[in-house]
Amino acid sequence: ETHVNESRARYQAKYDIADEVFAGIDGAGAPEAGFFLWLPVDDGEAAALKLWTQTGVRVMPGAYFARDTPAGNPGKPYIRVALVTPEDETKSGLTKIRDCLYQ
Repeated sequence: ETHVNESRARYQAKYDIADEVFAGIDGAGAPEAGFFLWLPVDDGEAAALKLWTQTGVRVMPGAYFARDTPAGNPGKPYIRVALVTPEDETKSGLTKIRDCLYQ
């Protein structure tokens, strides 16, 4: 179906942008599958708050998508980034994330 192929191509272009923006950052970059980036951070809630207050970029703390276990919450050291904006906005947002959290 044409719309499926077009959607797949749009996501692939955004994955390519993520690979470019996060080149050289361990654990960051495009997923092998899925619609979200899961980026490594020390604390997902703290990183999400920092991004929102300093850059206006909104992401979700990874801990919100996992359950606490005796060993801790496996999502805590991640943020989830949705790739839902057009390519130019995606690149701008990902660049702000990189510059705020990884520089």
